[in-house]
Amino acid sequence: MQTIDYLIIFTYLILTLMIGFMPPLFYNRKEIKPLVKNKDIAGLWRFLHTKSDLDDYHLGNFPWWALGASGMASNVDIAGTMVIAALVYALGSQGFFIEIRGGIVLIMAFLMIFMGKWTRRAVMIENGQEKRVMTTAEWMIFRFGKGKGGEFARFISAISNIVFSIGAMSYFSIGGGKFIGNLMGLSDRLASILLVVLAATYTIASGFSGVIWTDVFQGLLILGSILYISWLCWTTVTLPDTFSVSIPNGDSFLIKDWNFIDWSSIFPAMTANLPGDYAIFNLFGGVMLFYLLKTIIEGCSGAGGYMAQRYFAAQNERDTAFLSLFWIISMSFRWPLISAFAILGIHYGLTHSSPITDPELILPVVINTYIPTGIKGLLVACFMAAAMSTFSSIINASAAYWTKDIYEPYLLKNNLINNSEEHEKNLVFQSRLASLLIVVVGLFFSFNLSNINEIWGWLSLGLGVGLGIPLLLRWYWWKFNGYGFAWGTLAGMIAAILTKAVILPIINNPQNQEYILFFIPAICSLLGCIIGTYIAPKAYQTDKKVIENFYNTTKPFGFWGEFSKGLTREHKYDIISTFIAVPWQLCLFLLGMMIMMKNWENVKVLGLGFFLLSIALYFTWLSPIIKQTLKDKKKANFKESNLKV
Repeated sequence: MQTIDYLIIFTYLILTLMIGFMPPLFYNRKEIKPLVKNKDIAGLWRFLHTKSDLDDYHLGNFPWWALGASGMASNVDIAGTMVIAALVYALGSQGFFIEIRGGIVLIMAFLMIFMGKWTRRAVMIENGQEKRVMTTAEWMIFRFGKGKGGEFARFISAISNIVFSIGAMSYFSIGGGKFIGNLMGLSDRLASILLVVLAATYTIASGFSGVIWTDVFQGLLILGSILYISWLCWTTVTLPDTFSVSIPNGDSFLIKDWNFIDWSSIFPAMTANLPGDYAIFNLFGGVMLFYLLKTIIEGCSGAGGYMAQRYFAAQNERDTAFLSLFWIISMSFRWPLISAFAILGIHYGLTHSSPITDPELILPVVINTYIPTGIKGLLVACFMAAAMSTFSSIINASAAYWTKDIYEPYLLKNNLINNSEEHEKNLVFQSRLASLLIVVVGLFFSFNLSNINEIWGWLSLGLGVGLGIPLLLRWYWWKFNGYGFAWGTLAGMIAAILTKAVILPIINNPQNQEYILFFIPAICSLLGCIIGTYIAPKAYQTDKKVIENFYNTTKPFGFWGEFSKGLTREHKYDIISTFIAVPWQLCLFLLGMMIMMKNWENVKVLGLGFFLLSIALYFTWLSPIIKQTLKDKKKANFKESNLKV
């Protein structure tokens, strides 16, 4: 890169830090103005550090489009983009279907239809007033009550979320460091430290407001990079009928020959003949069913971490639907970008002596080869934005689990601060401290890991499903209690760690390692849930009034025994809409890929499918929301007119 590129990157970093620090100054500008006028720096510092409360620091008050844009920016990470681009480069559309395991974020279809509004319906009663739930761990009190069972579930949920966040931080920092380091001539480790520290700086200072508004800014940069790379690929490359790619094989790489029709097929064969590390996908039909099962479990379990945080922060149920829709549509632009990188990577091999050896290095190789000076700096800044938006979301969401679910209820309850302002100031300080510690621990673990695809597999399969089974049962089974949740979560988490560290090295069967990584934690977690539920001491069982309140407030379908009102009209529409929304999202994402690949037959099929599914989704999902919104507005106007009279 040239001097101009570094100047562009430096300008981007300064702008990001300014936007990250601006929200507290903007929201409190009237109070701050006299302090600035009098040049009272000490007074300004004291004001900013006493004005914030914990709700503002972790939830805030944002429009649905900002929450949706932030979600998109947080999901478009460098590490995931590198992994998926490598898969699409090596396997074509088969790489897309493999990412049903997590990269497609198919959970969004479930959140859009019903899981988002179920999550937002959770409210806590404090001092006679309704208060939004802040974390999925605090949500356990809403579901299981304030007794020992609810507290046990809350504590274990907080610990497991922090563990998962640290693992995710390590994974994302490795991918970001590998990408930025390669382009900027830095070591991977130094580059990852740079990215995480910059994101942590404004996140720790400004909290969720800093995360959201920098994400909106970074989302615009990401969209700009997507449009440029897609245009570059479109005008530069038309793939030939046959070409070669490289596939990893342990410490070396193998050459795989493809023809264009098979590489870009939207109906891949149920079996494959893939060499090297990708041989685990040879039973392709079974692998897809397996990943789809995992996705259904995740989708019906609800979101956690930074995804759940955006639904807790939504102003109402309607906003959860619209932020989800905006999130999905925004995310669809990621797939033309990934396809463009894969196609340009193949073109690099066609115009040079051999294919790119390491598929995970496609992004930096393509940028170094095809992007001119000046634009290169802008693109690097865009991908730094993708990395930093992910880091900031993880940091802020995970810190809330320490402060809200461990420090305040267990460490502070016997030493309460009488002054509420001092109390809130102390909680915000704890969140900032927790943010810093999570960053340090996540970076520390990242230094001992190298293969980002392997880490992603463990996070999304082993640990993800181990923690996902209890999250699934909490919504649908009335007998499930906090004791069962806690032991199911512990069993799944321990089983995931032992499977990765002990069982897989002993068995040493790459062909079946993902199945092993999925089923052992899943079975252990399920057994822990069932056994824990039925052996729970009386003090840990959930009071029937708590169950009734949860059912009447959340309105879930499932097995609710004496509390059940059967399948309501809302339930039926939600179930039907989910079956439409899942293929709708797949068609939308694949459509962008096929346009970039210039496979026009597939574009016609997917375009028609997307159009028909959109019409169906309008009548089963969007139309009822619009009608309900209009009814609510009429009621509000009627009440307002009566008050004036």
